[in-house]
Amino acid sequence: MRRSLFLAFCALWLASVAQADRLKDMTSIAGVRSNPLVGYGVVVGLSGTGDGNSGLTLQSMQSMLSRMGLTVDVGDINAKNAAAVMVTADMQPFLKVGQEIDVTVSTVGQAKSLQGGTLLMTPLMGADGEIYAIAQGNLIVGGMGVEGADGSSITVNIPTVGRVPNGATIEQMVESPFQESDHLMLNLNRGDFSTAASVARAINDVFGPEVALALDGTSIRVRAPFDADQRVTFMGLLENIEVTPDRPSARVVVNSRTGTVVIGGEVLVSPAAVTHGGLTVRVNEDFNVDQGAAVVTGNGATVVAPTDPTVTPDSGIAVDQQEARAFLFDPGVSLSSLVDAINAVGASPGDLVAILEALREAGALRAELVVI
Repeated sequence: MRRSLFLAFCALWLASVAQADRLKDMTSIAGVRSNPLVGYGVVVGLSGTGDGNSGLTLQSMQSMLSRMGLTVDVGDINAKNAAAVMVTADMQPFLKVGQEIDVTVSTVGQAKSLQGGTLLMTPLMGADGEIYAIAQGNLIVGGMGVEGADGSSITVNIPTVGRVPNGATIEQMVESPFQESDHLMLNLNRGDFSTAASVARAINDVFGPEVALALDGTSIRVRAPFDADQRVTFMGLLENIEVTPDRPSARVVVNSRTGTVVIGGEVLVSPAAVTHGGLTVRVNEDFNVDQGAAVVTGNGATVVAPTDPTVTPDSGIAVDQQEARAFLFDPGVSLSSLVDAINAVGASPGDLVAILEALREAGALRAELVVI
């Protein structure tokens, strides 16, 4: 008996866990985020696939050589083995000075490939203009480009973009508010008042009353330990709490460019009748040409002379109207019934969008229609 109860409890627990999400996957901590970095640099060592005589690259190489104590005229430089590039990276939170991050290198000039290139020392700046990392290293390029003397070429993937694994070294930390405040702010990835209240209740059930407070449909304020070590342990426990998100609001999303229509599971339709059919009108333009003639009589002779032809338009109009097909929605029709009814009449994506818009205008579509 005890074994049966235990197995039943385990089954119920697993079922509830399968429907729940961890706070780690549902929320983010306010102020704890990655920071984008960007820099301008030069890649050298290319096999004739560089920018050539691009003024931007020539000026960059001249400036770089001048910083090394060399005086070089722009006319003496050929950048066929070099390329001007933009270097980007994401600096994750809590990274310390000396740690390394990956960088992405992309051409900005006429270079056809970065295969075999080496990125020279490039400062990476944040949005505030401060330098947070220095990038340098050999590029890994997943693409290939080959061009023949007759102008023929073949390109595989994108040879003008490469990566340098661990190619940038952190030179300055980004301050984080994680240890500065008495409270931590959890922000839901998708705002919902019911879910925010559920998150606050779940946290209070684990850590005690009044530890968490839902401020609005997105943010939950959590009282956290002041000691750094305890705060990290607290966050490790907090982010593994599981909460079942509330059902999303009824919504129909239409992509006007691709014709893709996504209908949420909470969409319902009030009583409505829909007629779907097609009307095709074909217009054929033609012309009737009559050759005119003039009869001239003189000196006992009759002559028939041609004149300008007479052109008369001849238009033909044909109307082909398909048999209209109608279907009826009963009160509270669910998503599956809605899709089945529309598929039964063979509606195209464009027809489906038209039907949904008409249902919304009639007040029968109990959902928000979003066009992206």
